[in-house]
Formats: sequence, C-alpha cells, structure tokens
Amino acid sequence: MPLAGNDHLTDHLGFGAVERSARNTAILEGKITFRDGFREMLDSIDTPFGECVEFLCQRVTLDPHFTEFYNWAKNNNVPIVVLSSGMVPIIHALLVKLLGHKPENIQIVANQVASRDGKDINSKGGWQIDFHDDSHFGHDKSLEIRPYAAIPKSDRPILLYAGDGVSDISAARQTDLLFAKKGHGT
Repeated sequence: MPLAGNDHLTDHLGFGAVERSARNTAILEGKITFRDGFREMLDSIDTPFGECVEFLCQRVTLDPHFTEFYNWAKNNNVPIVVLSSGMVPIIHALLVKLLGHKPENIQIVANQVASRDGKDINSKGGWQIDFHDDSHFGHDKSLEIRPYAAIPKSDRPILLYAGDGVSDISAARQTDLLFAKKGHGT
C-alpha cells in the first residue's frame, strides 16, 4: 500500500495530495496541531462512510510480509496492537478483507467514526472522526505505550513499534525498537 488509508481517502476523495502534503508540512513545522490538520483532511471527504470503507477495501493491499508476521505472532502467542490515527471500523474491515478472516490476536486502538449534525454516517457529508483522546494529536499513541515502558526492562518484553507517518512521532520515542517504513514521506 503506497499510502496509508487516511492519505488514500484524502488524496482521492478529499482535497487531494497537494493539500494533504501541505497540512503534513504545517504539522511538522508546528504551525498547526496534528489533530487540526488531520480533521481538515478528513473533513474534506464528503463521500458516505460505507463507500469510503469499500473504496479502501478495493484498493489497499497488505505489506508483502504482514500475513507471515500475523501468523507467526498468532502461533507464538505474541499480541499485535494496532495503534492508529485511523478509524477502528476501517482498520477492522481492511484486516478482515486482507487476511480473509476476522483477526484473532490483534487489538485495534484508534479513533472512531461519528455522525455529523444528526446525519447518518452513510449519507453524503454525514460522518466525522471521533478522536480517541483530547490531546493535540487526537490520538497520542505514546499514551498507550507509556504504561508498558514504565515497567522495568527486566520485567517486561521488548517494546517494538513500527510506524510510517507523521502520526507516529509521539509513539516512536517510547519504545525499545523502532521500525520505520522506507520511502514514506509527507
């Protein structure tokens, strides 16, 4: 998948890649918060939510080794926690579609979707992001990791984090091992 799902939606159903890139640059330069920039990106999409999910399910592919990693983790009782700035219903639908079944050992910690102004989420302009927390990130992923990082290293497993975007900056500082996807930018 060359773009994250949110980026794909914004680029193709919202205000486009140029505006998205400009928001990411403004976020990195501290001119706007991630929360405000991300809300602007998603607010530019007026496609009904169910159609957004279907759009992504038709176009998004898993990284080549994810299924192998998923099966290894499941067989070795290693939990997978998806910390995402995306929305739980989209992530769940993509995992079910891409794995071919409901994931058994994946916990999703992400934002939700909410109706807008009494509309149905499946009507035009009817949905909006419902942020996971009140931070300037909208979902400060580091808050999910900190309790584990506070446990003495001798009493906990190694904390690994894999990220691919601007929303991963807060979490990246909290783990023992960090993996970043090559070739991803704003």
